Amino acid sequence: MRKILAAGNWKMNNTPSQTEAMITELRDKVAGAKNDVLICAPFVCLPAAVKAAEGSNIKIGAQNLHFEDKGAYTGEISAQMLKEIGAQYVIIGHSERREYFAETDDTVNAKVIQALKYGLIPVLCCGESLKQREDTVTFDFIRSQIKIAFRGLSKEDALKVVVAYEPIWAIGTGKVATSEQANEVCSDIRNCLAGIYDQETADGIRILYGGSVNKDCAAELFSMSDIDGGLVGGASLKCDDFSIICNA
Repeated sequence: MRKILAAGNWKMNNTPSQTEAMITELRDKVAGAKNDVLICAPFVCLPAAVKAAEGSNIKIGAQNLHFEDKGAYTGEISAQMLKEIGAQYVIIGHSERREYFAETDDTVNAKVIQALKYGLIPVLCCGESLKQREDTVTFDFIRSQIKIAFRGLSKEDALKVVVAYEPIWAIGTGKVATSEQANEVCSDIRNCLAGIYDQETADGIRILYGGSVNKDCAAELFSMSDIDGGLVGGASLKCDDFSIICNA
């Protein structure tokens, strides 16, 4: 059975000292959580996050990586660097990365492969814009994202990937897809993965929902048949709210 994952994406928020303080506070609040708990912090906060989470059930992840081992890529961070400082997960292909930093489906695929090469668990993001939803191309668009992102991955590697469905129109807007809308897309993603691999493999891959997930809607979302947790933005910056989501 797939285990629920509550993943916090802090984006460009919190300093190292604030990171240490929040994770220290969060530890006791989620110690008994049956769900997996993940915090994806900014690069400079990762050492503090790893140290503060040591001995707890909180996993630490990054928000991006480069698709090469090393080289003349000023400002970039490699998978090996992340692995060495203790990161376990990495978000790849978030809509903000695609929109503001020109990431493509092909670079997302390269980053997924690179993360797996160094034993990091990719949290692979996909999702449609409001216009694409209104034009009724949601399923075709997301299936294309998934097919390219998983290109070249074996069944064994595919099972290590976490998919996060984030409708762009619901990120940071306060709008949340209904549980049925979110589950419908997550179910179609699973069907797409079954077509690429097989049903058993698809059934083993965790698919999260992201898009203004909060303490009030988390339990209902997580109860849906094909939603295996959430990629949480703003609410993950509030310790009490995020702890409720982690325990949902």
